Amino acid sequence: MKTPVFRGTCTALVTPFRDGGIDYEAMDRLLDSQLAAGVEALVICGTTGEAATLSQQETLAIIAHCVRYCGGKTKLIAGTGGNNTAKAVETAQAAAALGADGLLSVTPYYNRCTQEGLLAHYGAIAAATRLPVLLYNVPTRTCVDIAPETVARLAELPTVAGIKEANPDVSRLIRIRGLCGPDFPIYCGNDDRILPFMVCGAIGAVSVLSNLRPAAVKALVDAALRGEYARALGLQMEQADLIRALFSEVSPIPIKAALCLSGQDVGLCRLPLTPPGEALLDRLRQALDKTA
Repeated sequence: MKTPVFRGTCTALVTPFRDGGIDYEAMDRLLDSQLAAGVEALVICGTTGEAATLSQQETLAIIAHCVRYCGGKTKLIAGTGGNNTAKAVETAQAAAALGADGLLSVTPYYNRCTQEGLLAHYGAIAAATRLPVLLYNVPTRTCVDIAPETVARLAELPTVAGIKEANPDVSRLIRIRGLCGPDFPIYCGNDDRILPFMVCGAIGAVSVLSNLRPAAVKALVDAALRGEYARALGLQMEQADLIRALFSEVSPIPIKAALCLSGQDVGLCRLPLTPPGEALLDRLRQALDKTA
């Protein structure tokens, strides 16, 4: 039986930047808002946190800072994935030594390995750490899709503790549940599909929206966990326009812009992601006004 790293709401935290470096004051304000909302977990240095543009030194410094600052008040899951297996193993081991509670490991991107390659890649990571490892499947960004049968084989590894599933196909989720059994933790990785995923057996969500609206996302997830699906549907619909705006351009450009518009200055994304244009800012303003 797999013990979930968390059950409920997890925020895929953005990384605030200022003057070319990490803005730790802004990060602390973000952490405060998440802790105040009572989210069950945070992903730090994940893909929403622009991990691909962080140096190894920055990644480890952020993990160490968040572990100290949060002091066990929420689960901290370090984004340690990548398309270099040896580096992913090294980062996983370093995150464990710094006190992370779990690891989120995105599929290798660009390399586009086979299913056997995924088995070998995740097998190496799982064997190298005592921490629970969450698989992260997001084929729209990586061009690699973990087949349900591969998920089932990986689920047999002792430290593989679940999957963040961002393939929007709900029927695939049902297939994973059937192959892996009722105790394998599945987490929704798409803000616009939290309710349908949880109806089909997900036990929580890893959310971009909750950077901005942690209490709203937590209310939605908690209602779904209680089986209050009508209430959860209403809460999902309340955020629908804002969610569409947040993913109308490449994430995390819109969520960082929305945070800044809401008075939480987290800076711009690092290149190659570019600043938001006026059309996006106008769309975000309208969506924020509707869901204020």
